Amino acid sequence: MTARTRAPLSIALAIVLIALAAFLGGRHQASAQSRPAGAQELGDPDYGVCRGTNPTCYHDWGNFTPAVDGYKVLLYTRTAGPRHADLGPALGTGLDPALTAANVVQNAIVQLGQANGFAVDWTEDVTQLATPSQLFKYNAVIFFSTSRDTLDDAAQTSLRQYIRGGGGFVGIHNAFGTEYNWPWYEGLLGGANYYDHGPEQAGTVVTQDRHDSSTEGLPTRWNFTDEWYNLVPAPSKVRLLATVDESTLLQGVTGSMGHPGHGKVHPMAWCQYYDGGRAWLTTLGHDAKDFSTDGSFPGAAQFQKLVLGGIESAMGRTPFCRAP
Repeated sequence: MTARTRAPLSIALAIVLIALAAFLGGRHQASAQSRPAGAQELGDPDYGVCRGTNPTCYHDWGNFTPAVDGYKVLLYTRTAGPRHADLGPALGTGLDPALTAANVVQNAIVQLGQANGFAVDWTEDVTQLATPSQLFKYNAVIFFSTSRDTLDDAAQTSLRQYIRGGGGFVGIHNAFGTEYNWPWYEGLLGGANYYDHGPEQAGTVVTQDRHDSSTEGLPTRWNFTDEWYNLVPAPSKVRLLATVDESTLLQGVTGSMGHPGHGKVHPMAWCQYYDGGRAWLTTLGHDAKDFSTDGSFPGAAQFQKLVLGGIESAMGRTPFCRAP
């Protein structure tokens, strides 16, 4: 090939390369312009256990005999960080320490048990969770607004063995602000974790599944006031029971650390089988007025019914994570 023929070919090749670069650049620019803002893919964590709504994940190993022993739950409210006002002052050591009127949550769960035929022990003493044999006395363990690293190594091991032996777990409100750096616990919460929340404000809870035993009898929509937690990750492989209608949150849903909310499906309550046990979860439960009984706080009666349904299903008294 002569120099004379190489020149036109070089020019032609340069034109093709310029056109290709312009085409690819235009595609990239269009893609960047059309891409939605914010994080769109937050992953699908796998916690290495059997989890989901299939009851084959449950271990029925005969650790509980309610026909003989009745039903009993352990309420755990220890905080190693911020403490919600409805928990009242920190409790003394041991089981069932003295309560004051300010210990609203503890008093309310005890009264809920008395009114519905199950016993309640309460504690903030981590040594009461030190062995699986201590926990197997209870049909369910309730974490209500615990915070940060509220379990030591012995209690972590004990809780895991308890769940693997068919135990029940109920996580309420700031149970999602607990044990952040323990992946197994995040899985127990439904593969979900607290990220932030917007202003405490009135909104409308939507009962997504009124056929579950824990939500039976709740209205389709009911008014309530809460902090409306935003979650990262959001629950997965669970039975979704309730959401909040974000359009009813007039002060907005954007959280204090920038979470934009969950849109049409903003989870508030769900259930799952997890690593051999049962787990029932709700992010609701911020205000002491949640347990009022005089009708002064909209949604209090519905919230109490929801929590009662969750406790009864988690401890196996009613069908779990399915229709009654």
